[in-house]
Amino acid sequence: MFGVSSGASVPPVRPPNIVVILADDLGRGDYSGFGTPDIRTPYIDRLAREGITFENFYANSSVCSPTRAALLTGRYPDRVGVPGVIREEVPENSWGDLAPHAVLLPQVLNEVGYHSAIIGKWHLGTDAPNAPLDRGFSHFRGFLGDMMDDYWTHVRRGHNYMRRDREVITPEGHATDLFTDWACDYLATRSRAKEPFFLYLAYNAPHSPIQPPPDWLEKVRRREPGMSESRAKLVALIEHMDDGIGRVLASLDQHGLAKDTLVIFTSDNGGVLALGANNGPWRGTKGEMYEGSLRVIGLARWPDHIAPGSSTSRQALTMDIHATACEAAGVALPSGFDGISLLGTMLHRPGETEHARGTYFVRREGGAAFLGKTSEAYIRGAWKLVINPFSRAELYNLQKDPGEKQDLAKAEPGVFQDLAAALQRQIQEGGQVPWQANRSGLVP
Repeated sequence: MFGVSSGASVPPVRPPNIVVILADDLGRGDYSGFGTPDIRTPYIDRLAREGITFENFYANSSVCSPTRAALLTGRYPDRVGVPGVIREEVPENSWGDLAPHAVLLPQVLNEVGYHSAIIGKWHLGTDAPNAPLDRGFSHFRGFLGDMMDDYWTHVRRGHNYMRRDREVITPEGHATDLFTDWACDYLATRSRAKEPFFLYLAYNAPHSPIQPPPDWLEKVRRREPGMSESRAKLVALIEHMDDGIGRVLASLDQHGLAKDTLVIFTSDNGGVLALGANNGPWRGTKGEMYEGSLRVIGLARWPDHIAPGSSTSRQALTMDIHATACEAAGVALPSGFDGISLLGTMLHRPGETEHARGTYFVRREGGAAFLGKTSEAYIRGAWKLVINPFSRAELYNLQKDPGEKQDLAKAEPGVFQDLAAALQRQIQEGGQVPWQANRSGLVP
């Protein structure tokens, strides 16, 4: 199915290990390296200091499941059946079903000798054929569902979704600590193996409920006595996750894996402002199609390959991680993938130029605000079109108005029509893919 690439894309003799770390609802401004004064994230900052920062990194959607589907398939999420949040235990409010034709990153990497593991949150299906081991991963230790009702009990609506491969488990401890421990355990086992590995470490943090360990919350309260309680809890939860990331980086160092490992860090969408998140200067909160929901942190480190402390203004999306990992592994993708490799930009390869493209964002949702309809956005160059259910379309010039304050839909009818036509084509293509699993007796 897949071939080894040739020419400029050939990686070093031994392809790198690949670690993708995904935060859940991390605000674009919620790390100290961004310049935010009330938070301390030395290990996220370390990744930026030792690698490259993508200043214009976008999540493929404003909510969890679609972005995760994009990351693992390299496709726009509605083209693989995941336009919205998957909630299999609540089928009347579930808005995605991972398509059988979707080829996931571990399936591609496995064909060229990688061992693939996921630690943490999956959120693309709780049962066969869409559990992690059904879709290419050789090892899974984590949480199948969408969110935990409690970071300590790990249940969701009375269901236990914690698994070791296919086995139901009931581990004790804070979910962030468990995922960190398991990731470090996995790295220790891979240090004794000859083949390269792909580790997808997907934290639940800092998704609600905002439950940091008490000692981490107390530390923030002492340091920031004037901070609101909601902000203090969120900061503590993020700093606790950052400490876990530090432990993972230390494990790479300890086992002699760091120099041979490409680490990519991002978030599935922006933060929730009502919970105290900092999305930087951009408008909007998680779930919306404004920049504050779609712009996310994007960092990559590969010692001796990526220049420390570098940055790029190139636009990048979550789905580009798939193509980037494949190029690093020496895999030539077949046609049909939507993402593009960012490896040349990461390596500052001579002659590397940004691939001009329009980019499309989608979210389908239920409830009174959506009624099963979608919201979309489309960006081409400086222009952005925003479509919210039950309201008129909006047009913004992000170069002149990054805060999306001045709607130019009426003032720029030509631009509006051009982007609207391009967006419509994207919607039509995604509409060819079924997204609703009929598991509940709902009328087909």
